Amino acid sequence: MQRKQTRNLAITAMFVAIFLLQTFVPNIGYIRILPTLPAITTVPLTVAVYGLLMGPKAGTLFGLFWGLLRLFQAYTQPGDIVSLMLFQNVFISLTPSILAGLFAGLIGKLLHNKKQVAQGWGYLFAGAVTSLTNTVVVIVLTSVIFMGNSGKLVANLGQTTPNTPLIVILIGALGLNGLIEAAFTAIVTPIIVTPLRQVMKRLR
Repeated sequence: MQRKQTRNLAITAMFVAIFLLQTFVPNIGYIRILPTLPAITTVPLTVAVYGLLMGPKAGTLFGLFWGLLRLFQAYTQPGDIVSLMLFQNVFISLTPSILAGLFAGLIGKLLHNKKQVAQGWGYLFAGAVTSLTNTVVVIVLTSVIFMGNSGKLVANLGQTTPNTPLIVILIGALGLNGLIEAAFTAIVTPIIVTPLRQVMKRLR
């Protein structure tokens, strides 16, 4: 038991270090293509891998860690006005991140005793789910929280067509980023998780 706890602590420390690099080193965790729009983020990949390896409880806590860092970053070093407006809101910062970590952990738990081929496809699915959960929940929460008070946000999203529902504007502005992130996370997750899972088995 103590050996397992030590192993898990070492893995968590490693992922926290990676996460901090992604958060604070430019163009590692957040890749900015258009200066006025939120960056494409590789962070969901780290959350997906950690959740799949460590389970739903640890995945949820790691998602919370992501959300808190995102909230901190929005107040201290926002990269664009849209991210500032969105992620200075506690609910928009924390809820998508927590759910992303939870879902990755739950899928990892379901795949624990599956055959290797099934696990590979499951990891791919988990990567996509983790990334899309973040994007979809951000869009939904933003459309609800900014309903009736979206003028400044809409203007910064470059929207000029009047009477367009906010959720449609958000899908148009953030949807491409979300699809790129989901494809990247889905493809890379099984490549990383499969060998790490084998290493963890040998370290039991």
